[in-house]
Amino acid sequence: MTRAQIIGWAHTRFGKSEAPDTESLMAEALPQALAHAGIGAEDVDGLFVGVFNNGFSQQDFQAALVAMGDERLRHTPAVRFENACATGSAALHGALDFLDAGRGQIAVVIGAEKMTATPTAAVGDILLGASYVAEEAVVEGGFAGLFGQIAQSYFQRHGDQSEALAMIAAKNHRNGMANPFAHMRKDFGVDFCNTPSEKNPRVAGPLRRTDCSLISDGAAVLVLAAPVAAADAPRAIRFRARVQANDILAMSRRDVLAFEGARRAWAGALAKAGMTLDDLALVETHDCFTIAELLEYEAMGLTAPGQGARAIRDGTVARDGRLPVNPSGGLKSKGHPIGATGVSMHVMAAMQVADEAGAMQIPGATTAGVFNMGGVAVANYCSILERVA
Repeated sequence: MTRAQIIGWAHTRFGKSEAPDTESLMAEALPQALAHAGIGAEDVDGLFVGVFNNGFSQQDFQAALVAMGDERLRHTPAVRFENACATGSAALHGALDFLDAGRGQIAVVIGAEKMTATPTAAVGDILLGASYVAEEAVVEGGFAGLFGQIAQSYFQRHGDQSEALAMIAAKNHRNGMANPFAHMRKDFGVDFCNTPSEKNPRVAGPLRRTDCSLISDGAAVLVLAAPVAAADAPRAIRFRARVQANDILAMSRRDVLAFEGARRAWAGALAKAGMTLDDLALVETHDCFTIAELLEYEAMGLTAPGQGARAIRDGTVARDGRLPVNPSGGLKSKGHPIGATGVSMHVMAAMQVADEAGAMQIPGATTAGVFNMGGVAVANYCSILERVA
């Protein structure tokens, strides 16, 4: 079990931000997180920054930008992580390793991305840098094109699941109505999500616009502490387990519908935690596209392969179901600023476990699972959170 614990957090509103860059986004969120944890900047022993960038900004060396917003951190060790859409979780794991190794008592994890200032076509090209460029960069539609191919392959193997994907989109948008940080707080309903139209056109293969997550700006912060430092904290949430499992980058060299890396991450985390899915109050999972969430139902073991639609059709993953999935609205409603996403997902889960989720709160939640992935299920991170105090 990881010994370090979450003692505080902060989260900006995701969407099109007036903040001009990641420096401003991080400066907005950091003081809120320190205040929430009840500590000062002088108490921080390490800064762990997740920013994908890859062309969103000419400014790199992003770890050094944190102290630009708070000069009290000018001498605090800081390092930047990048692991595609799992960049935030990579930074989190780095911070947890730092604390568990005894190199410090308090660490801050910051994930951020500024995406909306970049033209949409260029965003697609930037994100394709997280694919196997030698084979996949020619796919039309960027990452939506890749997941459109995945959806088409799934439909060929298991039948047309367009309505199930629409139900996933509608669920997440409905949940996002209760999330004050969400990019798009609007309940579209299943019929709108399931019907291609001028407002909901097909984007790639069978995927419609409502099947795709949003281009967003935002930042999220977690404050972590070693057990001694967490003893007097206003809250403490531990990692009952955390696992990273990778898979081969090229889609051509694996059965991409198996989501084997995701399956291994989930199995490993549940085994380390000594738990089953029935022990979890909720899950925050990586719905960059609705087909990804459906495949993740299968990878986590909610259904057998090829039967992921059952979990949405029978209400298992609904807010009032056996295992609510994405009560925050997920990436679909909340938005997907790449570097912030993994941190955001852990913030959303921590809020639930601490009973601080407001209108999003799942009653009685003291445990939660988080699954964040980079690329097409290439870098897979799974965490099991549990309330300590």
